[in-house]
Formats: sequence, structure tokens, C-alpha cells
Amino acid sequence: MAQSHLLANRSTCARLAVGATIVRDNRIIAGGYNGSIAGGVHCIDEGCYVVDGHCIRTIHAEMNALLQCAKFGVPTQNAEIYVTHFPCLQCCKAIIQAGIKKVYYASDYKNHPYAIELFNSAEVETIKVPYDSIFEESIDDKQTHFIADLLKRLEKKGTSHEEMKSLYENAQALFSRGN
Repeated sequence: MAQSHLLANRSTCARLAVGATIVRDNRIIAGGYNGSIAGGVHCIDEGCYVVDGHCIRTIHAEMNALLQCAKFGVPTQNAEIYVTHFPCLQCCKAIIQAGIKKVYYASDYKNHPYAIELFNSAEVETIKVPYDSIFEESIDDKQTHFIADLLKRLEKKGTSHEEMKSLYENAQALFSRGN
């Protein structure tokens, strides 16, 4: 799942970053992220091309991973796919047709009832695996300590009480776990 989250960082879609990793026999065989066709215009550069609530410019992460297998002749029969978000209906159908038997996903995202029905009828197991990066926690801790140190220095330099109060409140809101 960590590999899929890393791939999502390469996404060129401004609306949602998604990553997918296909695994067969405990080996990674392909990966993908949502973005434009090779050499095409990217959403992060010119905005999303939205029709009926969907960006039609992007190829979904699952599809990119499956297409990578097709391009290089890598079989997907009985493979597993790890995705950062529950697959859309179109990706669900492609996953089933590719012979993938397990879908691991980290986050629910518009889980279409028909996709769930199709997965069930095709005997494709879907397993939610919430993802908590150990790296994000250590980065948050480093950032929190850095900001706390900066605030202490500002206070020692004579920043007004009102301004310090505002800075502390902003820092607290920024680093609260609920955001």
C-alpha cells in the first residue's frame, strides 16, 4: 500500500491523487497514478477538463497500471491490486476483466453500489486497508517542534501578546490531527 501512496504523489490531476500497484506472486508487476496521456496537457497545468462531474482528461491509476501490463505483456491473471482509493465503476470492470482477484484499498471514495455488486459476482475480494504512514508522523513531529521553537524565539524578541496569541492559535489549528 505504501508503494501506491508513493505513486499517488506523481499524479497530475488537481482534484484527487490516486496510486495503484499490481502484485502477482508477491512481486510488484506494475504501478500507475492518475494523470493525462503521455505527452498530453496536464490538469495541474491547465485545470481539469470536467464533464458530468468527472475529469475526462485523466486516465485512472488502476487503468494506467493495467495498461502498463498490457504494453509490456505482463499477465495479470490472479494478481492483486493495491489502490489508494476504492476503484470507480469503469476501473472495477477493467480489474475484473484483467483477472485480478483481490483489491486492497486504503480509502473509501464514492464506492459505487454496482461496482461492489460486480466485484462480488466476479468473486473479487475487496479489502479495506487503512494506511497510516510512519513517515508522516515523524515529519509532523519535526514540523511541530520547528514551529514551537520559532514561536518561542519571536516571544523572546518582544512580539506583542496579541500577535503571539494569534500565531499560537494558527499553529495549533495547522497541526491539529483533525485537519
